[in-house]
Amino acid sequence: MVVLAASIISKTGKALVSRQFVDMSRIRIEGLLAAFPKLVGTGKQHTYVETENVRYVYQPIELLYLLLVTNKQSNILEDLDTLRLLSKLVPEYAPSLDEEGVCKMAFELIFAFDEAISLGHKENVTVAQVKQYCEMESHEERLHKLLMQSKINETKDVMKRKASEIDKSKIEKNRGDKGGFMAMSGPRRIESSFSDMSISSNSGGFGSGSGFGLSSDVESFSSKSKGRPPSTATAPSKGLGMQLGKTQKTSQLMNSLKAEGEVILEDVPPVALQSRSSLPLTDPITLTIEERLNVVVRRDGLVSNFDVQGTLSVQILNQEDGLVQFQIENQEMPGLSFKTHPNINKELFNNNHIVGLKDPNRPFPTGQNDVNLIKWRIQGMDEASLPLTVNCWPTVSGSETFVNIEYEAFETFDLHNVLISIPLPASREPPSVRQIDGEWRYDARNSTLEWSILLVDNTNRSGSMEFVVPPADPSSFFPIAIKFTAANTFSDVKVGNVIPIRGGPPPKYAQRIQLIADNYEVV
Repeated sequence: MVVLAASIISKTGKALVSRQFVDMSRIRIEGLLAAFPKLVGTGKQHTYVETENVRYVYQPIELLYLLLVTNKQSNILEDLDTLRLLSKLVPEYAPSLDEEGVCKMAFELIFAFDEAISLGHKENVTVAQVKQYCEMESHEERLHKLLMQSKINETKDVMKRKASEIDKSKIEKNRGDKGGFMAMSGPRRIESSFSDMSISSNSGGFGSGSGFGLSSDVESFSSKSKGRPPSTATAPSKGLGMQLGKTQKTSQLMNSLKAEGEVILEDVPPVALQSRSSLPLTDPITLTIEERLNVVVRRDGLVSNFDVQGTLSVQILNQEDGLVQFQIENQEMPGLSFKTHPNINKELFNNNHIVGLKDPNRPFPTGQNDVNLIKWRIQGMDEASLPLTVNCWPTVSGSETFVNIEYEAFETFDLHNVLISIPLPASREPPSVRQIDGEWRYDARNSTLEWSILLVDNTNRSGSMEFVVPPADPSSFFPIAIKFTAANTFSDVKVGNVIPIRGGPPPKYAQRIQLIADNYEVV
């Protein structure tokens, strides 16, 4: 009663995972596996096939076969029990029960088979025990990792000492230079990102935010430099020499971080980096309507998860403007459900779509903090409603992998600040980008290629990029993370009117509407 081999094969006879447990030639095993598809008949419900020398015990797994090859004297009941155990192990390790998923975890499946069958005989183990045995740590491996980490730490210490010596020698050299002033190479770079929002108001609302570009920074730098004495006027003091050395050391650190793909934000006045949301409010009432997307799309285009969650919040400056109600307008669509705050009159909202407090004599809270009024959720949407689809096509050719990526945007939304992050196989060299619609950046620390498009509208609803990397597994380019914002929402929720409870003219108000890709992935 011996199991000769265990294997996972396709219905065409291709062996994906194979493990032999007795001393047999490779040609013999391959011949037995190749003969199996010819012996399996259609329309039969048997789980075994016998030949003159061996018995095949098998179980279909979607488009594959889980197969045991035993001798004819083997106990068929024990063989079926062994087959049942292996059939439970395969889904535990393979991400998908197809050729790609099984081949990806081939070694893990072989190790699991070894724990379940020893020298052709089934071990008395469970699925949980097999997983525990396969995950056990090795003392030698742990020791090797400790040694490697100690070498890395030692190398870092040597690098720090060398860098310190270089900095000291440069400081001494700068002290000896006449004048001692160093010119800065080029203007500093100011990077600021503003969230794009749709801002509307019945009285003008928010003004457009001021942009801070390169020219303003050059002017500020030149104005600071006007008060400096000429380089031949006086020799630098000791404190100035130390300050220059510190600046130079900081510059070296910044340059090394930039080489690793980090985005460095230079020191600028705090006012220059104010986001639009932090600007002082000019309207008595500000309403914020926001929808966040949680989308997971499979690489074959099918949607695994499509969830839209929205909120309506209000910010009221003065207490006298808090005695109001809000008339809500939205698009009627299936799967849209609302939830109101416990203090909101639910009956008034459900019947008239008016947001008001249960106690009409009580004003809304005032101050600088947003107060959430209602929430909503949209479920059940399919791939036809995706605002942005991304397809990735890796092709291995010789010693290179050509990767073509394309995006296509939904006509309903104009997307701002689109960022598509593609993981790459670990490499010290950046990818070779052959063609791109937009801009790209290589993050060496995270081994990620970032494709950015500032605006996607009717002029560029689709675009593509092609780059080349060394040979790599196609699955290594997933999951692809996507970020973007839009100035309108799926539900089209907005405030149509602000109703003062005690009469009189309605107060001025502004609306900010935004759609945000919170978690948007292609896996």
